[in-house]
Amino acid sequence: MSAQVYRIDWLPGTDLLDGRCHCGARHTCQDPVAMWEWMLAHPDHPEDLAPAKDRAS
Repeated sequence: MSAQVYRIDWLPGTDLLDGRCHCGARHTCQDPVAMWEWMLAHPDHPEDLAPAKDRAS
C-alpha cells in the first residue's frame, strides 16, 4: 500500500502557506481552501493558481 503525502507549511512571519503535492508540485497562497483545491486537483494542478515567479520559469 502506498500513501500519498500532501504537505502544507505556514511560512513564519507571513500570511502565506507553502504546499507540496505528493508529485513534487509546489504552490504558495494565503487561502487554505484554495490550497486544498489546488492539492486535490492532482495531476492537473491549475497553472493560473501558481505564483507568478513559478510560472516564469
